[in-house]
Amino acid sequence: MNTNSELVDRDDPPLPAQTVRIPARGYAIDRRKVLIVAALLWAGFAVVAWMVLNGRTGAFDEWGLKLFRTGADFHAAGSEKLVEAVRDMTALGGVFLRNLFALAAVVALLFLRLRREAVLYALAVMAGWLVNSGLKLVVGRERPQIVPHLTSAGGESFPSGHSFSSAVVWIGMALAFATLSNRHSVRYTMVVAAMALAGMVAWSRVMLGVHFPSDVVAGWLAGSGWAFLSAALFYGAAKSAADSETARKLDPSSR
Repeated sequence: MNTNSELVDRDDPPLPAQTVRIPARGYAIDRRKVLIVAALLWAGFAVVAWMVLNGRTGAFDEWGLKLFRTGADFHAAGSEKLVEAVRDMTALGGVFLRNLFALAAVVALLFLRLRREAVLYALAVMAGWLVNSGLKLVVGRERPQIVPHLTSAGGESFPSGHSFSSAVVWIGMALAFATLSNRHSVRYTMVVAAMALAGMVAWSRVMLGVHFPSDVVAGWLAGSGWAFLSAALFYGAAKSAADSETARKLDPSSR
């Protein structure tokens, strides 16, 4: 663990109410641990992908799509307010909002003088788009037509892009900001909360009828796996970039 930081230690005396101490560099995430988690998540994705390619998810997919529907026409069970809430949730994984939050997170990390984390997070999000696009081309699954769609959707169905991208954005963000604390309980809480949020975004796609449950499970597993894998994969490059003279000149916190 990197202890070269100006963060307040638990044994330090309390700071005055108007004093804020910004870290020069956050604590490093344990790359061995994130690689283990990434391997487990990608193994889960491989299992789901194999099941989809071999037609083993039919009963699960139909059950999931019909779970929130009722009547002969399979209209949404529940009020219109519930449907709107589900649409709001799915928007957190949409192109506009997820990229807006990702950009805001990068700027915030830079102002917190966490250039390494800002670069690492930006690389994870940008490369994640390429990974997701490649996975969709490999399988080429069409979207479900079992129940009416409650929102517009296009492109390939497997894996769910909303599920993959929201996992990368929110879990990657949690990993980046978790470096502000040296307490494992704080780090784990942030990451687990982000995984839960990404999971809610993923399942909202099933509730809206635009993805099979196996699509979103695979997307969440792959996106989560990429968020953890990139934290280790790009660490060296991010550290070098953050320490460069160009990064120092562009750093808004140094002005």
